[in-house]
Amino acid sequence: MSEQEPDQGKRRFLLTATTVASGVAAGAAAVPFVASMLPSERAKAAGAPVEVDVSRLEPGQKMIVEWRGKPVWIVRRTPEMLKAVKADDERVADPASQRSQQPDYAKNEMRSLKPEYLVVVGICTHLGCSPVDRLAAQPESFAADWRGGFYCPCHGSLFDLAGRVFKNKPAPDNLAVPPYKFVTDTTLLIGEDTKGA
Repeated sequence: MSEQEPDQGKRRFLLTATTVASGVAAGAAAVPFVASMLPSERAKAAGAPVEVDVSRLEPGQKMIVEWRGKPVWIVRRTPEMLKAVKADDERVADPASQRSQQPDYAKNEMRSLKPEYLVVVGICTHLGCSPVDRLAAQPESFAADWRGGFYCPCHGSLFDLAGRVFKNKPAPDNLAVPPYKFVTDTTLLIGEDTKGA
């Protein structure tokens, strides 16, 4: 064999070694890339159900908790507030909550499991603003005969004490009701209901 002719065994060895090294390098580079696509522990926790103690929530008060990065409002309604919801049936666009986003158990006039507690996502269904609460029944600049509810200052949408949107307002739908259930009489689990949703 002359010096000009390549050694086929050496060539095969170098080709195999280069292929194996390239495969190992590609696999090592792919592991962090694939791992970055998996949800982090923080992201998993952000989507996890949130347990809320409502035992100290007085009638007529509202509390805010965060679930999946969104504000969730919990309002403990008084008997007067419940009467106001019934009185607003004529003024709201979807009184029976047939077209809005809520679990089946909240497709009722009060939009809740227990009439006393309202649980809604505090984001306007128009452009994602956060409405402000005007829970007291008193004259307001946007409604002289205001019975209580929520007002979105961005574009003027109005929602009653069940989160139902008033007719002829920019928001197309009622405030969303997240999945939730009562673990005890005074403990809510937001993000999971009896069906495991």
